[in-house]
Amino acid sequence: MTQIDLDAARQCQGALLQVGLDMPLLQADGPAFAEPWQAQAFAMTLALHDRAVFSWDQWAQALSESIKASQASGDPDTGQTYYHHWLSALEQMALRAQVVSADQLQARQDGWRQAAARTPHGQAIELMGSEKKLPKNESLDSR
Repeated sequence: MTQIDLDAARQCQGALLQVGLDMPLLQADGPAFAEPWQAQAFAMTLALHDRAVFSWDQWAQALSESIKASQASGDPDTGQTYYHHWLSALEQMALRAQVVSADQLQARQDGWRQAAARTPHGQAIELMGSEKKLPKNESLDSR
């Protein structure tokens, strides 16, 4: 698991509070995640911020917009979908910053859907080999 930068997590939490998003990212003993993918999405957000892809203010605004759009579409906002909003905001920020193209993002999403569909319930989903191939000399990790 990726080591979480707790100072960056605190900065992110502060920016979220400034736009009225009071969802605890940290507990007394460290980050709070219900699922491993949530921790990974969180870590990717910290890494992109660390690489100056976006500021915490920009991130907080994007997450706020993602949550509001979901609420407008009928999300009951019980807190269970928080990291789905997080992931949506992360995808939008990565697209805006051209860290990933729409085609690359779609290929990765399709790969995960295919991997999930063929994975028996209760087993870890493995993406390796299931995603559509990206154009030669291009990968999501090299951007």
